[in-house]
Amino acid sequence: MRSHSIFAFVLFAALAGPAFAQAPPAPTPMRIRGTVENLDGKVLSVKQRDGQVAAVTLMPGVAVQTLVKRSLADIKPGDFVASTGIKDKDGKIHAIEVRIFPKATPDGGRQFAWDLSSDSVMTNATVGTVTKAPEGEVLHVTFKGGESEYSIGPSVPVLSAGPGDVSLLKPGVAVFVIALKHPDGSLTTSRLYAEKNGVKPLM
Repeated sequence: MRSHSIFAFVLFAALAGPAFAQAPPAPTPMRIRGTVENLDGKVLSVKQRDGQVAAVTLMPGVAVQTLVKRSLADIKPGDFVASTGIKDKDGKIHAIEVRIFPKATPDGGRQFAWDLSSDSVMTNATVGTVTKAPEGEVLHVTFKGGESEYSIGPSVPVLSAGPGDVSLLKPGVAVFVIALKHPDGSLTTSRLYAEKNGVKPLM
C-alpha cells in the first residue's frame, strides 16, 4: 500500500511540475503621461507626450485622484512628501514638483530612479528640517535606509491629493496613469491622477 502512495505522489509531482514551471509572467508596472483622447466604457485612450495613444482598461473601483495647490509654507518637519527631482552633475537634487501626503507610505519611503528623464529621481520621505536658501528652501529628508537633501525653488509646484472620479476623464484633460502592462500587451490601471481646476499632474 505504501509503495502505491509513493508512486501516486511521484506521478502527481511529475505532472504538476511543468504546470508550475509554465506560470505566466507577471505584468510590468509602467507610467503613462499625457492627455485624454476619449473614454469608451472602461477603456481610456491617452495621447502620450510622444504622440502615441495608449488604451488603458480601468479596473473596477479605479481610484481617480486630483491635486490641490499648496505652498512652501505648508511643508513642515514630520510631513511625508513625494518629490520628483533632477540630479545635477554635482549630485544635488532640485525638485520639479512636491506632493504632501496625509501619512507615510507603508514602506517608510525610498529614493529611486524615475522615468521622467535620464537624470530624474523620485524621493518619498519624511521631512526632517526645512532651511532657507537663495534658491528657495532645502529639505533634509529621511527614508528607510537613507537620507537626502533637495532644494525647492519658489516656482516649484507644491501639491496635495484631492478627490476625483471618472467624470473628470474628458478629452484634453491631463492625466498620469499608474498602469500594468500584461504579457499580451494590454494595459490596466487601478489608480490615476487627473487634472482638475487647471492643476495638472506632472510626475
